[in-house]
Amino acid sequence: MDLSSLKPAKGSIKKEKRIGRGQGSGRGGTSTKGHKGGQSRAGYKTKMGFEGGQMPLQRRVPKFGFTNINRKEYKGINISTLQSLAESRSLKVIDVEILLEHGLIAKKDLVKILGNGKLTSKLDVKAHAFSKSAKAAIEALHGTATII
Repeated sequence: MDLSSLKPAKGSIKKEKRIGRGQGSGRGGTSTKGHKGGQSRAGYKTKMGFEGGQMPLQRRVPKFGFTNINRKEYKGINISTLQSLAESRSLKVIDVEILLEHGLIAKKDLVKILGNGKLTSKLDVKAHAFSKSAKAAIEALHGTATII
């Protein structure tokens, strides 16, 4: 057996449908487009989402809710995460640049420190927002919680 003897499987290759090539072809005349109407003419295009006259999905499904344009989306970081970061890197000051450096936040994220977990070392933390419990935990160990 060699590569020149290979053939596609029987029935897997079909000939292209050649339309508009005369009456003898069986697909001449109206060229499979029927008689008259928009769909038979040049330049015809259906509207996006058109379902043949049936009420389209974007009109069947109701709109609800709204998006508050003044909402600020914060990335939450727990004090347990800050504690483990401070222990592993022996840090005393933690700010947005350090969190970014260690892959905990993205460049444009606003950071909110949350109070989940235990804090055992004194830290100076700089972030965009703090929860009450996180601020209390940081200040209980004589650390500072500074809002940027």
